[in-house]
Amino acid sequence: MAEIVLDGVTKRYPDGTTAVSELDLKIADKEFIILVGPSGCGKSTTLNMIAGLEDISAGELTIGGARMNEKAPRDRDIAMVFQSYALYPHMTVAENIAFPLRLAKVGKAESKRKVQEAAHLLDIEQFLDRRPAHLSGGQRQRVAMGRAIVRDPKAFLMDEPLSNLDAKLRVQMRTMISRLQKHLGTTTVYVTHDQTEAMTLGDRIVLMRKGVVQQMGPPEELYEHPHNLFVAGFIGSPSMNFLNADVTSDGLQTVLGPIPVSDRMRRALEANNAPAQVIVGIRPEAFGDARLVRERRPEGHDLTFTGHVDVLESLGAEKFAYIDLGSSGAIESEHLAEAFQGNVTDQSRSQLIARLDPMSRARRGENIELDYDPDAIDLFEPETGVNLSERV
Repeated sequence: MAEIVLDGVTKRYPDGTTAVSELDLKIADKEFIILVGPSGCGKSTTLNMIAGLEDISAGELTIGGARMNEKAPRDRDIAMVFQSYALYPHMTVAENIAFPLRLAKVGKAESKRKVQEAAHLLDIEQFLDRRPAHLSGGQRQRVAMGRAIVRDPKAFLMDEPLSNLDAKLRVQMRTMISRLQKHLGTTTVYVTHDQTEAMTLGDRIVLMRKGVVQQMGPPEELYEHPHNLFVAGFIGSPSMNFLNADVTSDGLQTVLGPIPVSDRMRRALEANNAPAQVIVGIRPEAFGDARLVRERRPEGHDLTFTGHVDVLESLGAEKFAYIDLGSSGAIESEHLAEAFQGNVTDQSRSQLIARLDPMSRARRGENIELDYDPDAIDLFEPETGVNLSERV
């Protein structure tokens, strides 16, 4: 069994800074867990505490049922794959992969067999006699992974292993890592700041902010049922749209116009004693070109609004329309500022993103009528960021 359990694990530095606060996490044997969040959230620190590269200030860490707090990294039976490949330039690929086996004094025949198996799994058999300088970035990362695989450890710990690769190669390596983890059945803890990697790789996501877990669960759960503004803003690409809304007796008043609320949403507002103003969240895919919607579903009763297309991105299978909502739609929120990691060009104005069918006739610089389903919205409390829709 390679179950990893963190029970109230805390990392506090001598200057009083708390990097990770009372983290409770149970990682099942053979599970693939993703630690994700913006820079400085504590994800790498958590990984380093599991590895033994950082001391644990409080709490307990167990791997396979054995307490690991005081054990040295070499005694924890884990293998790490880092962002930097850390390969020995004077060694061949085969020698690099076999290096941990040499340290463990494994026999030459057994070592060669393990290297061949790892190379076959990673499709680098043809590179075994080359040196790292003659390999591409993706090939070097596969060598680094091969070095971890041959150890047959209790767990793999991966710290942003794909961040040095280009976008296309990252997609290929993502697929390979997922397939490899399922094949080997090794408990894996994977750190990334890329929420696309998090959504596509893990069995469960642990989303962190300022050393505290904001939400953990299957990727679909974080996407469809975010606990707060930070989770809603961080998970999803493009991100969820956010609008200020005044709560009225008839529903909500927004820059898109009045939005009626369902009975479920009204109960949530009443049960949580919602303030007079809330934040509405709605995913880009909840919008559609109203012309196409009417053609395909003439009986529909969704809401519509007309906006000016400031930017249009056509990706072949879909289009993204960026609608300028002006200064009246702008939102100031520390929860969203950290979720977006500062990627906001003009915080004095608001922009709505709609994911459209490729058949849409949307044009840059022209107005478009968009259709959206009011039942697809989430409501958030501005101060705390709590998702009111989830707390009925």
